[in-house]
Parts: sequence; structure tokens; C-alpha cells
Amino acid sequence: MPEYIATIGLEIHAHILTASKMFDGCSTDYAGAPPNTRVSVVSLGLPGALPVLNARAVELAALCGLALGCRVNEHSVFARKSYPYPDLPKGFQITQYDEPLCSDGAIEIRTAAGEIRRIGIERLHIEEDTGRLIHSPDGSSLIDYNRSGMPLMEIVTRPDIRTPEEARLTFEKIRQILVWIGANSGNLEEGALRCDANVSVRRADSDRFGAKVEIKNINSFRFVERALAYEIERQIRILEAGGVVEQETRGWREDLGRTEGQRSKEYAHDYRYFPEPDIPPLVLSPEWIAARQAELPELPDARRARLMESYGLSWQDADLLTQERAIADYYETAVAAVNRPDGAKEVANWVLNEGFRLLNDRGEPATTLIERMPVHRLATLIELVQQSTITRAVAKQLFEEVFTTGADPAVLVAERGLTQISDDEALLEAVRAALVDEKAEKAIAEYRKGKKTAIQFLVGLVMRATKGKANAQRVRELLEAELG
Repeated sequence: MPEYIATIGLEIHAHILTASKMFDGCSTDYAGAPPNTRVSVVSLGLPGALPVLNARAVELAALCGLALGCRVNEHSVFARKSYPYPDLPKGFQITQYDEPLCSDGAIEIRTAAGEIRRIGIERLHIEEDTGRLIHSPDGSSLIDYNRSGMPLMEIVTRPDIRTPEEARLTFEKIRQILVWIGANSGNLEEGALRCDANVSVRRADSDRFGAKVEIKNINSFRFVERALAYEIERQIRILEAGGVVEQETRGWREDLGRTEGQRSKEYAHDYRYFPEPDIPPLVLSPEWIAARQAELPELPDARRARLMESYGLSWQDADLLTQERAIADYYETAVAAVNRPDGAKEVANWVLNEGFRLLNDRGEPATTLIERMPVHRLATLIELVQQSTITRAVAKQLFEEVFTTGADPAVLVAERGLTQISDDEALLEAVRAALVDEKAEKAIAEYRKGKKTAIQFLVGLVMRATKGKANAQRVRELLEAELG
């Protein structure tokens, strides 16, 4: 089979975190609200209703553009896009077309193989969202207009993406940035962030691009990767059979593991774009744009690089700690609270190993760690280990209890007598008891035959007998002396 090349571009739709909708004062707090209760004459498209642009939405969208490396254009224009679907009642969408708010940006992603890829951002424009159609088994449909008119950004990448993995990483990276600067909730399940993927396939020895297929409304990173992998294989099968790939819009069926045709793909002229007569061109001064630039926080890539340089963290650890801004802030606050030469790596180990393990086990978001394990509690726990007051094994048990109950680890140590046993007489008694345990016979024999790692099993016996309170290093030394 000849080699094929996939060309992929993403269109990411992201709600802008404002209190009111894009063109009216109606509340954006629609999640969980009864249907059609977050509506106004503007979002319902009633005759005579005039749109008024949300200034805060423009500010946040410009901030996102700058965070994505884009140029914020001093002059942009709103357009009407013909929209013949019932979920936008006025029959057109107010959006931007040939003069968007932001353009010409780029982000970087890192593949599983460690390759750094630069993905271009063609444009970021602002528009209004549609309502939501709810289809019934009998074939009828209901419409909830609560979402209609929500402030929306559309972020369009250049067709620089080569694989489904890169598409997923691009979607994840853009979400990370939008959430980092506080412009989007990142909630894919509620539709606050979703993605359309465009993909075409061509033979490696051809310069002619294949027909572009659009996969609509994907609301999961995993689904983006799976949908593109399936679609690339589907197109290759058609080409190998001598067929022609049709330009169309398809949907992803996760339950069936395949894409399905929805309609033929529209062209720009099908939407009959023309300038929006009720909203004048948006003109932004250089001073206004500079003020937005000054509002940008330290972004994830820069934060990760600084954590690596300042604290000696690996790329992987620094990357995990900068997935969310709140966790990065928590980490640095904890390092300052511990205030020890090795504090940075100690804090990273506790957060990434124990903290993230508990979050994963319980299916809770990363930011829950900040509430469940306040910085002063984590610092106290680390200090108890560093001062040899308790063993690391005891500290791990306490970490989970503090995470669950909010208790003070120092109080738990005092109340339960968990102080580390370092007295040689007490330790030697525990060591000799372990050596006469029938469970120790095999490990003792292996150790005396030269398998030095067998001693770790014996250390474990002592640690269990002392409920994790024994000084493990001293236990090992005493075991070696006894066995010698």
C-alpha cells in the first residue's frame, strides 16, 4: 500500500467567561437552568431587537489572542452569516469573517516521542453561540435557547497538524491556555469548549490535497483523536478502492466508533456573508491593545521553563505542575512554606505522587488538592519527615487522612504516638523478632546465597511489625549486622 499523508486543521469553539451574553444583558448562567429561562428579545431574535456588543467579551478574546501568539487587529468587522437552522431563531449568526479580531499566532506542542511541533493559529474571531436542539425518539425536536447568544470565540488553526495525536495535543494546549488566563471554564461536557476537525488525505507522492471532510462538535480530547484516526483510515480505504472522497460534514459516533455523514460541506459563499448593519466596525487603539498585553500572566510554557530552571524539576514534573495555573501557584507557595534546600523536589514528589494519586482514585479535579491539603498542612507533614519525627511510610498514611479529614498531621502524630523509632535497643528487638518469623526463612537463605536485594523483604517485615514507625535505614543496617 502506498504511503498517505493526512492534513488536519482544528476549529475550536470556546465560550467566553462573561456575566452577560455577547449582544444583550441576559445572564450566561444557563447550565442547569430550566429551558428557555435565560433568554431575551435579542437572543430570541424578536423583530426590532438591536444587538449591543459586550465590551468584556472583546477584552477577554483579545487576551486569548495574545496568549496564543496572535496579533490583535486594530480594525475588525462583524458580519451576518446566513444560518438556516432553528437553533438560532433570527436566521443568521452575528460573527466575523474576513476581518477577525486576532490573527497570525502559533502554539507549541510536545509529542509522546518528545518532538516539539509548532502549530499555527490562523485567526481568532468572536461571535454568538446557537441554542440547543433536543431530539426525541419519535422524531420530534425541542429547542432550548438558553445557550443562544452566549459569547463565543472561534479559534482556527492552520493545517499544520499531521496526526490524530497532534490534534489532541493541540486541543489540550489551547484549552490549557484559555483556562489559565481565566477566559474559559474548560468544561467540555457542558459545551463550553468543543472542536470541529477538518481532515484530508493524499498520497505521499502527490502535491494535490484531498477533499476536506469536517467532523463536527467533538467535546472530548479522546474523541478528537479517535474520530480523526477512524476518518483517516476511512478515506484511505476509499482511495485504495479507486473511489473519490466527498467533501462533506460528518459527526463522530463514539458508541459505534465511527464517523457518519450529516450533510454536504458548505462553502463560504453558501453562508452569504455581508457586514452586520447594526454593529459598527470594532476599532481598537494601540494603547488599548497594550493594556491587554500588560494583563497577560506568565503563560504555561514560560512557567514550566522557570520551574525547571529555578527548582531543578524534570520536564515531565514541571509539565504536570503547570497543567493548571492554580496548581502551579499552590506548588510555589508550598515550596516557600517548606523553605528547605531540597524543599522544591520534596513538594513536587508529595503533590505528584500522593496528591495526584488520591485525586485520580476519587475522580476529582486537580484544584481539589488545594482545598483538601492546604499549604500549611503539607508543609507541616514534610517538616515532620525532614526532622525525622516520623517515617516516610507513616507520612504517606497521614497524607491520605489529612486529605480526607483536614486534620492537623502534628496533632495526629502526638495523639497516636507515631513518632519514629530510632532507638537501637527497640529496633534490634524488632529485627530479631523478624528474623525468627517463618516468613523470613526464604529471604534469609537468598540473602546468604548472595542475593542482597532479599534484605528488602526483611526490612518490610520490621516496618509492618512497627506499623511503619521504625527508622528504615537503621533497620537495614541492623539486619545486615545480624545476618553477617
